[in-house]
Amino acid sequence: MDTPVIFDRKAVRHHRERAARLQDEVMPVLSIATDLLLDRLDDMVRNFSLALDIGGRGITSQHLAARGIRTVSTDLSAGQLAHSTGLRVCADEEWLPFAPHSFDLVIANLSLHWVNDLPGVFSQIRHVLQPDGLFLASMPILPTLRPLRTALEAAELAVCDGVSPRVSPFPTQQSCAQLMQRAGFALPVVDTERLDLRYRSLGALLTDLRAAGETNALHQRTRTTLPRMLIPAAAAELEKPGQESFAMPLHIAVLSGWAPAPTQPVPLQPGQFQHSLHDALHQPDVTE
Repeated sequence: MDTPVIFDRKAVRHHRERAARLQDEVMPVLSIATDLLLDRLDDMVRNFSLALDIGGRGITSQHLAARGIRTVSTDLSAGQLAHSTGLRVCADEEWLPFAPHSFDLVIANLSLHWVNDLPGVFSQIRHVLQPDGLFLASMPILPTLRPLRTALEAAELAVCDGVSPRVSPFPTQQSCAQLMQRAGFALPVVDTERLDLRYRSLGALLTDLRAAGETNALHQRTRTTLPRMLIPAAAAELEKPGQESFAMPLHIAVLSGWAPAPTQPVPLQPGQFQHSLHDALHQPDVTE
């Protein structure tokens, strides 16, 4: 069955190329998100020798190098790769050009949410990992940008009597967990982080989205010029009188999972337990 085309990958590449020149404007947010993701490595007792950095905008490979991990960086945008350290391969993350078992660590830092075939990409990532290799990723999830979506829809209904797709659909935490299981990762974990961002104006928000390469790349987006009153009407929805700013939190799912290996622990089968839950819950209190 053909994969539905949700995103225009040429537009995604164009936006990332443009963002390569502008992303210093949003570097504080990118740095915090990168720290939240890579802090998971500090909790592990094992070392990693060679990592694949998918779309890390340069900041991820720099953080990995600081941890002594050799890195191969890949990105749809050659401009983004210019910021990376180590080896660089300009490639589409929907078609990873690496042999099976090439890496013991794969990092995807806020870079997979513009992919049309996420199950396929997750499966490719599992295959380029060595047995017992780690996949660590972050993805924006719902309700990220929901206030913006609501404001644009209300404004467009008022101005144009119709609604066009203008904000990317995001997965949920549950769908991220399902993707990890479907791809066959062992010991998958999905938890969430939240960055409480606030903006003084809609213009400032749109400027940051452009600098991050996160503007509209939906395949079914309207290709005509925006109606003249659309942005002012949407701004009126967000910028309430008496309020200095409005909230636009970034909700992030942090995913981790391991390529299957025979040495990994496995859950006990029914009947293999040595102690019953009843006995555990009814132990005498030694303080009495």
